[in-house]
Amino acid sequence: MEDRVDLHVHSSKSSDGDFTPFHLLKLTREHGLRAISICDHDTVEAYPEAMEWSFRLGVELIPSVEMTTLFDGREFHCLLPFIHWESKFLKKILGHVRRARMEEAAARLSRLQELGFAITLEEVQKKAGAAPPLGVTIAQVLIDKGEKQQVPALEKYYRRENRFLAPYAFYKDYFLEGGPAFVPKKTVSLVDVLELVSRDGAVPVLAHPGAYFERATREDLLVLKEKGLVGLEVYSSYHTQEQTVLYKALAEEIGFVATAGSDFHGRIKPHIPFGFIKEGTYAMVEELKKRRR
Repeated sequence: MEDRVDLHVHSSKSSDGDFTPFHLLKLTREHGLRAISICDHDTVEAYPEAMEWSFRLGVELIPSVEMTTLFDGREFHCLLPFIHWESKFLKKILGHVRRARMEEAAARLSRLQELGFAITLEEVQKKAGAAPPLGVTIAQVLIDKGEKQQVPALEKYYRRENRFLAPYAFYKDYFLEGGPAFVPKKTVSLVDVLELVSRDGAVPVLAHPGAYFERATREDLLVLKEKGLVGLEVYSSYHTQEQTVLYKALAEEIGFVATAGSDFHGRIKPHIPFGFIKEGTYAMVEELKKRRR
């Protein structure tokens, strides 16, 4: 077994994930990784099933969640490795996030229906399961349906040369600010989350700081460090080489634990195979453990 880890993967319990917790842990063992962290979007439904398979397969699993938050008017995703996933406190926060995400999904669907697209909340929720439906999940359902029915307005997305990353193209065209189906975010404050989650064992890590919707600056990171942010996902499938160099330097300067996460999903991100990130090492896990309160 190698010393490699991946601290950001998604299971089928995420609305946009495909692989069951069992399948992810089986892949972990097959690829020789020492540990992974399943951090689904705004849900811990992967647990305790994932912990049971971790024990059975002999693979270390670090409980986590990827929480959708707001900071300075932007959407920031916060990973919470080592969170006590069964705590009532966490479930209360996630309940608030879920309600906000469901309102957001309903509003997005209403906008799409006004634009003439035939899609319902029931169709989207069937795909999302118990998790709040993300924008890319809505896009995937709409594109799949449009391809079957040959909807002209969706041809751009199911055309062969564009199909690879079609849900993300649709998201950028319709759901970003200025797009025809844009809906303002209504989730929890990142600062509030940082000030509260450490009581449940979490060591907060900012996911993909260079992502187009975050673009975390040095000034952002200094503020967030003061509020309790511990780690920075330096090595990410979202980052260019230049961004990796930038955030590695900022992590060293400000005192963050630099982490690595592929953000593996499956079909929704076909360009990111399991084991995509090579820079993750168990030393990152050990450093995060040291920072637990």
